[in-house]
Amino acid sequence: MTIRVVVVDDHAIVRTGFEALLAAQDDIDVVGSAANGVEAVDAVRKGHPDVVVMDVRMPEMDGLEAARIILGEGGDAAPKIVMLTTFDIDDYVYEALRIGASGFLLKDALPADLVAAVRIAAAGEALLAPKITRRLISEFVRRHETGPRRKAALLEQLTGREREVLTLIARGLSNAEIADELVVAEQTVKTHVSRIFAKLNLRDRAQAVVLAYESGLVSPDQP
Repeated sequence: MTIRVVVVDDHAIVRTGFEALLAAQDDIDVVGSAANGVEAVDAVRKGHPDVVVMDVRMPEMDGLEAARIILGEGGDAAPKIVMLTTFDIDDYVYEALRIGASGFLLKDALPADLVAAVRIAAAGEALLAPKITRRLISEFVRRHETGPRRKAALLEQLTGREREVLTLIARGLSNAEIADELVVAEQTVKTHVSRIFAKLNLRDRAQAVVLAYESGLVSPDQP
């Protein structure tokens, strides 16, 4: 299946470079590009991409606000969003993950990392850059702790096995790795993941990791 992508960055050289790299892949089709958040929203409406690769800081409308609009308008059919950032500890990126972005990529990443990020986001069965993502989330949870975890009650909806699966998602494991860990079929894991997302109203694995930390299911101090 061809992955439809929109590339968003206010630096023309960066944007065109990413477009050329992605368009050169047999399984990726660049269906639009934009220089700011306003243009990004319009490009998504016209191009109906599977994945949006979007800079965080841009003029007119930043990537965070654009992500809110794109995810809000798209509902269950919204594209996956990969945020581009210069810094791996970034307030904007953390908030983007909270609202439903699939992950983020550092701008100095290798070209192969960008291609892999698009494929991982499109598949949705693994967490993009799990170690960096966990570090970002744990750092913000530690920094903004407010006593008892306000979201802990949400976990009462989950069965024991679902809590176990959510913990493994928060550790960055893919569905296949969770299946190996629990000694069950991968399809069984996919079913558990779908139920967890439905019960907790989660859009993506990144949101699941955020909730696991913010609810106290996973501690920021865990390796």
